[in-house]
Amino acid sequence: MTRHIGAMHLSGLVLLCTCVVPPARVVEAAYATPPGDPTADLPAFALLAVPALVLVLHVAVQIPAGLLSAWLGRGTWGRYGVSVAVAAALTLLLFRADTGMWLDALARTALGLGAYAWVLGRAGRGDHVPA
Repeated sequence: MTRHIGAMHLSGLVLLCTCVVPPARVVEAAYATPPGDPTADLPAFALLAVPALVLVLHVAVQIPAGLLSAWLGRGTWGRYGVSVAVAAALTLLLFRADTGMWLDALARTALGLGAYAWVLGRAGRGDHVPA
């Protein structure tokens, strides 16, 4: 159980690091209003939208995909394949109408899930994985 918690924290950190470059839609929205417009509060919204997106993706996509991959997958690549397939289905449910955001979210979560599968693969071989 401890290795799953450590792996999930690592996958969440990787997901957060991928959002150092914010999603293209958030950047476009931030620069959509003219500079002199007093209602141009979108940069502040963009600062709040990215952590909210990370939190939603981590809780609603990465954690269920990681746990299902640990249960159904065999080996590091099997776990990674299962987790990406589950993440694709869950992100498709979140971003039904927006293919661009779906692909962006899937790519970001897939990187974090790769870290999750790597930690579980190392733990399965008996390597020391700090918890």
